[in-house]
Amino acid sequence: MDGEDKGGVKSPKMREHTLNQFKHIRTCILARELCLFLRTNGAAFSVEDTREHCAFIAKLCDEASCKEQSDLCSKAAETVLTSEEKYLELCEQSSMKCGESRRPAPERTAYVA
Repeated sequence: MDGEDKGGVKSPKMREHTLNQFKHIRTCILARELCLFLRTNGAAFSVEDTREHCAFIAKLCDEASCKEQSDLCSKAAETVLTSEEKYLELCEQSSMKCGESRRPAPERTAYVA
């Protein structure tokens, strides 16, 4: 029993890498996908919906330590109530600064149970 792996983790480096990937997916990729969804389907949302969703996306960006993008999303969230043109401008700026937008999509491997 002394040499047995009690936590199921074979390698601390693998665990750290996997946790970092999970955080990236939970923050950056989710924020990017939600942003694209919101921008693509903007006509279906009220300005209050858009404000709420942009604020949520800003929190995800902030959690991922993307301060500038988070600030731009937060400003866009407040601006959408008064100026659609300014909202779209801020949204575009945030999207262009998003590192996830410049990253090539990784090839997905098939999940095998």
